[in-house]
Amino acid sequence: MTDKAQPSFIPYSLERVSESEMIEKSRAFVDSIGKRRSVRDFSTKPFPMEIIENAIRAAGTAPSGANKQPWTYCVVTNADLKRRIRVSAEEEEFRNYNGRMSESWLDDLEPLGTNHQKPFIEDAPALIIVFKKIYDHEDTTLAKKNNYYVNESIGISVGLLLTALHQSGLATLTHTPSPMNFLEKLLNRPANERAYLNIPVGYPKNDAEVPNIHRKSLDDIMVSYI
Repeated sequence: MTDKAQPSFIPYSLERVSESEMIEKSRAFVDSIGKRRSVRDFSTKPFPMEIIENAIRAAGTAPSGANKQPWTYCVVTNADLKRRIRVSAEEEEFRNYNGRMSESWLDDLEPLGTNHQKPFIEDAPALIIVFKKIYDHEDTTLAKKNNYYVNESIGISVGLLLTALHQSGLATLTHTPSPMNFLEKLLNRPANERAYLNIPVGYPKNDAEVPNIHRKSLDDIMVSYI
């Protein structure tokens, strides 16, 4: 039996600020993130790709099961590839809206005005297609190495990504054309990766509109045990 290397530890601390400043920062963040919306009308205007790179760096800081970091972020800007992704996505979405989705599901979607047509896939200057790694491989063999809490880990990571892009001044959409295995094929991803999310990124069009929705109140989503 081989002895596992003991993990090393380094000191950690957070910058200390006054409680009043902590509250002020938390309120400012709520105000900022509360303006984030899912956008379906994107401008084709380009933006610096470093913004996406930095957002993915931020996403990569997310906690993950056993620190496995089971995610791959694929950035697609190639026009032909975006077109092929749109064609495949619309084929799946057409089947969803015309047989796969239940009547109650369609009723819930109706106020949002969505349908199987997805022009934002081509209009947005970039797509970030997120893949979850079901398992990894040993460095020198094809033996599988388990990843843990994959969905939970990647969900946290994507949350950081969306926040970072919003804070940078870009709009996003979380698009889930189920099933999404066509993305694995179009992007030639390895067998241990599964498509998790397609995220168009860009500026909203000048005339972009979003549904007039309302978020649940704090009382609706928080329960205190004192």
